[in-house]
Formats: sequence, structure tokens, C-alpha cells
Amino acid sequence: MGKKFQKLPRLVQLLLLLIPGVNWITEILVRVSTLFERPDLHNVIGAIIVILFGLPLGWIDFIWVLLFKHLIFARV
Repeated sequence: MGKKFQKLPRLVQLLLLLIPGVNWITEILVRVSTLFERPDLHNVIGAIIVILFGLPLGWIDFIWVLLFKHLIFARV
């Protein structure tokens, strides 16, 4: 799911992260799938943070994707 999210057009990624609620579900799906693909400390920290602080992190990730083209704390 993490690689599929990266392959989406940038506009679709931003729209998924812009809508409240949808951004939290998208974050959880992308981060948990990334955690299963690459279980390193970086991805574990990202998964824990998104579960605890999902909605505010979704807005931060919106800006992060806009600037750097990937989610913060998610190595795919």
C-alpha cells in the first residue's frame, strides 16, 4: 500500500491527506503496510505516532508530501 500511495498522482495524494478522517485512515493503511514491508525503527516510530496523533499528523504530512513527495517517517 505504501508503494501504491507513492505511485499515485501528487494531486490525489494531497486530496487524500486534505480530507479529515480520510487522512487518518490513509495514514494508518500506508504506515502499517510500510511497517510490514520494512520493519525498521523509522517505520515503527511513524506507525506509533500516527496511531496516537493521527489527525494532526495528517495535516503535517499534507505539507510534507507537498514539499518532499513522501510521508514523514515512512520509508518505502
